[in-house]
Amino acid sequence: MNIFLALFFLGLIQGLTEFLPVSSSGHLVLFSKIFGVEESLFISILLHVATLLSICVVFYKEIWHMIRHPLSAETIRLVVATIPTCLIALVFMPLVKQSFAGGFLPICFAISAVLLFVSEVVFKKKDGGQLNLRTVFFMGVAQGFAIFPGISRSGTTISAGLMCGKNKEEVAKFSFLMSIPIVFLSLCMEIFEICTGTAQVQIEVLPVLISFVTAFLVGIFAIKVMMKLTAHSNLKWFSAYLVVIAIVSMFYL
Repeated sequence: MNIFLALFFLGLIQGLTEFLPVSSSGHLVLFSKIFGVEESLFISILLHVATLLSICVVFYKEIWHMIRHPLSAETIRLVVATIPTCLIALVFMPLVKQSFAGGFLPICFAISAVLLFVSEVVFKKKDGGQLNLRTVFFMGVAQGFAIFPGISRSGTTISAGLMCGKNKEEVAKFSFLMSIPIVFLSLCMEIFEICTGTAQVQIEVLPVLISFVTAFLVGIFAIKVMMKLTAHSNLKWFSAYLVVIAIVSMFYL
């Protein structure tokens, strides 16, 4: 497939799947293999930055409030969620870079499927409620293990919040917001490694730019619809989809 068309589709896939509990990074790795495009952690981070900008556009009021009030409850919750994510990511980073070869995709997709199914069953037995520090810390731990392609970041964090008995819509909204610092820090780390020579990146600027812009624009369009869909739909349907995609991924490794 033409590199421009392939990266356009990867940007489209990122923009759509980032806001569903199905692992956008896992889909990027899988479809990179299907399209014959070499996937890398750097490309994945760039596309996540594109959808991060989409989140910033949609949630600019909430983000601006946290910037203006760094000691607010919202900001503190975000910090508490980010700390365990960073610690876990640092420990497993060497293994994460290897995982972008795609060898772990089937098992990681399957893990996401199980988490979504279990959280949906448990959630029905809970009354909901506002987020507290214990819940957001647990969500941060879940986000830390979701750095592997195929383990859905939004899926695991939403599952963690639901297992704590919290409101599905509030959990979904916070799940999107808590991706902002970790994606930003991932980009900074990758840029640092490139500048220090510990990582090498060979990319074609124009195709990657097309992919980036596509992911950003599609993300802006999709996020509101996807957030409502994620917050109010039955997660078992996403679980079933992940089982299917796990089987499909086995044929492209």
